[in-house]
Amino acid sequence: MLPRAPAALGLLLLLLLLLLPPPPPGEATKKPTPCKRCRELVDKFNQGMVDTAKKNFGGGNTAWEEKTLSKYEFSEVRLLEIVEGLCGSSDFECNQLVEEHEEHLEAWWLQLVPRRVRAALQREWPLQWRRQQTGGRDLQCHLGYQGPLCTDCTAGYFSALRNATHSVCTACDESCKTCTGPTSRDCSQCEAGWAREDGACVDVDECAAETPPCGDTQYCENVSGSFVCEECDPTCVGCTGKGPGHCKECVPGYAKESGQCTDVDECAHAGGICPRRNENCYNTPGSFVCVCPEGFEEAEDACVQTRPAGDEATEENPAPPPSREDL
Repeated sequence: MLPRAPAALGLLLLLLLLLLPPPPPGEATKKPTPCKRCRELVDKFNQGMVDTAKKNFGGGNTAWEEKTLSKYEFSEVRLLEIVEGLCGSSDFECNQLVEEHEEHLEAWWLQLVPRRVRAALQREWPLQWRRQQTGGRDLQCHLGYQGPLCTDCTAGYFSALRNATHSVCTACDESCKTCTGPTSRDCSQCEAGWAREDGACVDVDECAAETPPCGDTQYCENVSGSFVCEECDPTCVGCTGKGPGHCKECVPGYAKESGQCTDVDECAHAGGICPRRNENCYNTPGSFVCVCPEGFEEAEDACVQTRPAGDEATEENPAPPPSREDL
């Protein structure tokens, strides 16, 4: 079913008439007034609606095109065909009038479209018009399109459909810089970080290079078309991957145990590790501290008791370990 054009075009005609400037004095009898030119333009638009009423996209697979590109009845392709037939190539005033009010035409055309398909059209139309500060008009293509009518594909896209009225550009595989189809085997040229192998563009593993691309305290992680350098675990001296299980060597205070760097408990040393007598040992990550127990104070080679007899700490009631802040 066609959009209800006559009533809607009447509203459009009224809008355009209000926007047109009045004719200069004395010229009304010499050439058509703006009102008459506007009425003629609307009549031609009405005729264009009739002429295109039974048309379609014109390709070899109309059903696929209408499913992919939405109905021709509401398409921008149909609007452009109608607009292109409004004026002769030498009719300067007619073309100027269309150019001045084409934004209103496009906005009005969208209002004819049922709500259920309007959102899809706004997403799928490959053309967008934007008003320049100079008052002129330029064509801004959607991503993947280029050319005077936005029907050519940019690098990284290939033409999935093209006929006399429409063009569909589809993104190449991520491995392709240019392509003729959707897979890595359709690449005309490989993207940076990819190389041709057995007829397809495959990812280059930069991490397998003879000279490692990352620093001594980092490990290399390959990603599609590139690589990233990640920091080694703090317990490692050099590493091949994430976590303490991929350390090449361990930092002081850590040792390999079950394949990963774990903290060495220096306080568990059989002969004791603290230099002063009566001194308590407390293990910390990668190290240890020696502290006199509560009621004792540091002397040259021992922790000397200062608490009165009977109040000293015993093995059954040892002094509590110092807080983390004290360590």
